[in-house]
Amino acid sequence: MENSTLKNIFKFLEDEGEHKAPFKWKLENNIPLSKEELEVEGTLRLTNSDITSLPEGFKVGRHLYLENCKSLTSLPEGLEVGGDLDLSHSGIETLPKDLKVEGKLILIGSKITSLPEGFNVVGVLCLYNTEIESLPKGLKVGDQLDLRWTKITSLPRGLEVGGILRIDHTELEDYSDDDLRQMVKPGFIKGDIMRKY
Repeated sequence: MENSTLKNIFKFLEDEGEHKAPFKWKLENNIPLSKEELEVEGTLRLTNSDITSLPEGFKVGRHLYLENCKSLTSLPEGLEVGGDLDLSHSGIETLPKDLKVEGKLILIGSKITSLPEGFNVVGVLCLYNTEIESLPKGLKVGDQLDLRWTKITSLPRGLEVGGILRIDHTELEDYSDDDLRQMVKPGFIKGDIMRKY
């Protein structure tokens, strides 16, 4: 059935008060969400969908899975995720400054090229195998920072890492642990620094 036909059917049913259009269908077809639909209490899985955008002010109470969403290149201002945000292998190139993620931020194999200055991640930040070449000033990571297979060659002053720093297969392996810890001062790396061997 054609999308325009489905759109008309769902609109008719909503106007008659019978049924609402399915939430996921609305997102995937860029149909405006109601105010109530801007807040999802649990986990939302949109893996492998053709979604191109999320609405501004969107909130997900638990986890948001957007892996392999190749058409999604940016996230809206005001996005809040109460758990993990997985953007692995997505088309994401940048993140909004005010993005709030209470769990892990996973960007494995995404098209991300930069992070906002002063960016803060409560849990793990995984940049494994991304296009990113440098980290911003004021970056704070509450847990592990995974930089494996990136093109990052130095760490910014003031970087704060509350857990392990993974640098396998990066030029950062050329530095000693002491050099890396000195490089980020007055910031810190609390956990071990993990290398290839």
